[in-house]
Amino acid sequence: MQAIRSTLRSRAAVPALTARSFSSSPAHSLARLTITGRLAAEPELSSTSTGEIVKYAVATSSGPKDNRQTSWFRIASFVPDGPSRAYLLGLPKGSLVLVEGDATIRNYEDTEGKRHSTLSIVQRNIEVLKRGTPSEEQSE
Repeated sequence: MQAIRSTLRSRAAVPALTARSFSSSPAHSLARLTITGRLAAEPELSSTSTGEIVKYAVATSSGPKDNRQTSWFRIASFVPDGPSRAYLLGLPKGSLVLVEGDATIRNYEDTEGKRHSTLSIVQRNIEVLKRGTPSEEQSE
């Protein structure tokens, strides 16, 4: 009896191999990005065969001032019609945003037979860190 208790105690002390203490997400493939940058233009509403989506681009810069590199990320948002969509569509160019999104790389071949790949990002969350100021041409 003592041997059984000892065995049970030692097994209880060893964590299960299936435990995932580093993540609370399901165990499937997922690429998630967090981007902090400025809106390249005001978000736009686009129609698709499955409904409407909001599209926008975020620019990020890195490196020293004399050799600064800018990356552009195109983002799609499936925000339903309502206050959240109106808020997103009302953000002015230059707003500093933090975007969390799911990323997918798609490979395709163009009409000339050249292979290309593109990064698709679908917004999960957006946080406005600083609103941009409307440009002069918008206020006229």
